[in-house]
Amino acid sequence: MRRVRYMFDFSDPITLEIFKLGGHESTKEELHTWLAREEEDNFVRCPDEILARFLNGLIIKNRGAREDGIPEPESKMSNNIVLRKLKIALNLQADDLLAMLKLADLKVSKHELSALFRRPGHKNYRACLDQFLRSVLDGMTKHYRPTKAKPSK
Repeated sequence: MRRVRYMFDFSDPITLEIFKLGGHESTKEELHTWLAREEEDNFVRCPDEILARFLNGLIIKNRGAREDGIPEPESKMSNNIVLRKLKIALNLQADDLLAMLKLADLKVSKHELSALFRRPGHKNYRACLDQFLRSVLDGMTKHYRPTKAKPSK
């Protein structure tokens, strides 16, 4: 959540509105405990269901609400689910994700990428490891929040 917020430069009010869209009324204080670094005294790990509500809210913010209302949040999140929800929220295709991974200096084939979006139990399913998700988020950040070019001398 911290990295997604940074990626799009969401302010506290916007982040709280995303939570609200996902079906969770949060406070600024609660938000700051989830955004704190692990070594900080006020750090509280964001529960999986709340993270799911945040990502569902991001989907609703970017793509609009579904006719059948707010989706039920997952009680247990995995990196694969986070990746899938980000892909939906940002309306990304495989080629878009591959380009973002290239920005993070990670070369992956379309087949390897598609394995991450399969259902667990499928013979070609592959678990998304923490480092891979970090690379995806890094590539997304470089894509959506490019650094300003340094002036030439």
